[in-house]
Amino acid sequence: MSKLDRRDFLIFGGVAAAGALATGPTAADVPRVSTRAEEALRIRVETAQRRRRSDSISSVSNGDEARYPSRIASFSKGLPHDAMGEVSADAFAVFVRAMESGKEEDLEAIPRGGAMKLVNPRASFAFNLEGCDPQCTPLDPPPPFASAALAAEAVELYWQALTRDVAFDDYDDDPLIARAARELKVTPRTLFRGDTAGDLAGPYISQFLWKEVPWGAIRVVQHVRTATAGIDYMTGYDDWLAIQNGAAPVAKHASQYRYIRSNRDLAAYLQLDFSYQAFEAACLILFGMQGTTEAQRPYKGAPWDKANPYRASRNQTGFVTFGVTHALDLVARAANHALKAAWYHKWLVHRYLRPEELGGRVHHRRLGNARYPLHDDLLSSDALEATFARYGTYLLPQAYPEGSPVHPSYPAGHAAIAGACTTVLKAFFEESFPIEEPVLPSADGLRLTPYKGAPLTVGGELNKLASNIAIGRNAAGVHWRSDAIGGLRLGEAVALALLQDAKECYPERFAGFSLTKFDGATVGV
Repeated sequence: MSKLDRRDFLIFGGVAAAGALATGPTAADVPRVSTRAEEALRIRVETAQRRRRSDSISSVSNGDEARYPSRIASFSKGLPHDAMGEVSADAFAVFVRAMESGKEEDLEAIPRGGAMKLVNPRASFAFNLEGCDPQCTPLDPPPPFASAALAAEAVELYWQALTRDVAFDDYDDDPLIARAARELKVTPRTLFRGDTAGDLAGPYISQFLWKEVPWGAIRVVQHVRTATAGIDYMTGYDDWLAIQNGAAPVAKHASQYRYIRSNRDLAAYLQLDFSYQAFEAACLILFGMQGTTEAQRPYKGAPWDKANPYRASRNQTGFVTFGVTHALDLVARAANHALKAAWYHKWLVHRYLRPEELGGRVHHRRLGNARYPLHDDLLSSDALEATFARYGTYLLPQAYPEGSPVHPSYPAGHAAIAGACTTVLKAFFEESFPIEEPVLPSADGLRLTPYKGAPLTVGGELNKLASNIAIGRNAAGVHWRSDAIGGLRLGEAVALALLQDAKECYPERFAGFSLTKFDGATVGV
């Protein structure tokens, strides 16, 4: 039975029932669907059954936890560690047993090395009532500890840390950037960028992180209280070890408010943002975009996707459905769904070590204190030599005093949110719509100036926003590139499942969402 047929049965059934109350029932008055509640139940059951058939559980770890009994390749931040920064075997065993059982009393029994608490491992067991189940989201394992792939990612992270204060506009001329690009075998223009088409168009930072946000009657200027240039954290061994044991961090050095110009600024934004903040702002910016040129006039307001049933309506506009409240609601819901899936993989499957933890292994290996099986591409890298020359250790410099959050690395929660929210926004808005009056920040970051380069589009800038949010956490030193890529893909899959199930509840004649995935493929939902 089509959705239109179901809706007509409900409408006409309701009219027939009302007539029967007035005149007495006849055979023609009996509705084919007896109650609204039964129809709602049928939709829920059919959706759940379809989801059960399509969901699968196939995620496996990279094997490092079993491969290294000392747990040198596993997340252990916040647990007790010895002087080498290796986790207590007994404490790690209690930790793993708690994650396997999921029992509250087992989770509360996990030993802690300091004041910092583990971040919400219980959420790994949460359910959803729409979209895919968080534990039915396959995700490829991250690179193994001893692999060349992880070495390459680590080299990139060391260069991101060393170049945090270089303005993106200066990448073409900065000698340290040239040195990083040479070792990473990329160009200064493509250094640290994502791999979607939108990532390579125009400035490094998305327009959605610069443009003014129409937040109701308020206009939000996207100034970020950035961090003081030149100040990094956990570059001394004692500080590093204390943080691994869960010690409270020192205060952060903050600077004035500026537009994002560098990875230092981007990392500062991503330390204090609430989960879907950047995407709520992007949605509001998109809603405020009005078609003014000849090419844009068919949009007649916000650049809604061509499939939006109200885009060509003569008498109606969308609001509760297919309007701004609908889009904002799905952005927030997709973010939470993505985090549930990410938390399942973080705590129950991969328990992947944070970059700062690897930095401790690198430090001891280079000083000859241990024989950790790290790849020579990392141990012999120019990035490590440059780090030691600046700081006197081989630890990975952190942008935040506390380093990473106290939860495992893979996949990145910010990236999962970015993948999910970007997918929702690409479904709701026309990806080919041009960005009018694009901007760049001034050299001092205090004002915006016109950008005069190649045209930018909604789809491209949304993809770029997703990468900025995901890879920007790498620039802080708290995540890997594989965390970003895996998180984006996971979030995208979660959002597509959510959109598929939500579609069953719309009363409009709606052919379905269509959007371009991060890999460039067009998909219909």
